[in-house]
Amino acid sequence: MEKVFTVVLSDSDVLSQVCGTNDCNLKRIESFLGTPVYTRGNELSVEAEDEDIHRKFKFIIDRITDEIAEGGKCSPDLLESILNTGFVGWGRRASDSRVPFNAGDCAISIPGGTHRVYPKTPNQASLVSSFRSHDLVFAVGPAGSGKTFLAVAEALRLAMSKRVSSIILTRPIVEAGESLGFLPGNLEEKINPYLRPLYDSMGRCLPRDVVARLVESGIVEIAPLAYMRGRTLSNCVVILDEAQNTTAEQMKMFLTRMGENAKVFITGDVTQVDLPKKQRSGLVHALGILRGIPEIGIVELDGTDVVRSTLVRKIVAAYEADAAERFPGQGAFRDKEG
Repeated sequence: MEKVFTVVLSDSDVLSQVCGTNDCNLKRIESFLGTPVYTRGNELSVEAEDEDIHRKFKFIIDRITDEIAEGGKCSPDLLESILNTGFVGWGRRASDSRVPFNAGDCAISIPGGTHRVYPKTPNQASLVSSFRSHDLVFAVGPAGSGKTFLAVAEALRLAMSKRVSSIILTRPIVEAGESLGFLPGNLEEKINPYLRPLYDSMGRCLPRDVVARLVESGIVEIAPLAYMRGRTLSNCVVILDEAQNTTAEQMKMFLTRMGENAKVFITGDVTQVDLPKKQRSGLVHALGILRGIPEIGIVELDGTDVVRSTLVRKIVAAYEADAAERFPGQGAFRDKEG
């Protein structure tokens, strides 16, 4: 005989937010649990014999209402974050340190931001956690896995909450037959196209006019990697994007720029190295020699973390399968040498 399990919400407004427009959130929860969700007054109920469904249902609703109570909204991103990451380690003993993930723990709340940012996969949640527990973090994964976006969001959180005074954006300039010196405009205008993905990520977190003011005031600084030598980077967050295209010498130079109260987030995809043939990637080299240092965070994302689109996820999976067949046993970090 199926048992009815009911969660009572504080008021009808909270119920409306939990249900979503045209009950879209309830439909997603029903699909996840495999059982209908009923509403009556300010109550939500499920009918199921399996008590594990009862516990999961309560966990989902509790996580949503926690976020609403803290000023958040039950957005599709929040719901997917809870459903995709909330049950990692579910069912383990209470004494086990690996407990279900709480979406609020890794939510990125940016002062003045347009919305909270939530990790959508367990690896993305691990990445946000690593950003907060390490001063130097390598985020390695395929296109669309969220590594750059989460790095930018966390950097904005730190800058807008006055934890650091500036954000420095940099990346190696791998030219394709055209030297920067021959491109029109000043240095910033020349490098802007290379940093467009970082600007786009900022525009998803803050209003465009706010981003423009941050750049104009120097709080967000554009710094070509080649101009880093001799600098000490203090009281800032530095994001090195497309790090797979650094040389070993450039990576060493960059890593030794860290100063006091500095956070360094390094993102890259080791399957898309654009360096000349036979030149080893500085990212691959750094991952090989720095992996044993506990103060350095290294988070590896893969095709299951691709949230850009379902089609991109399938494309990445196809390339990963091809690479695994051609390079058996070599793991995620395959250099393009040879």
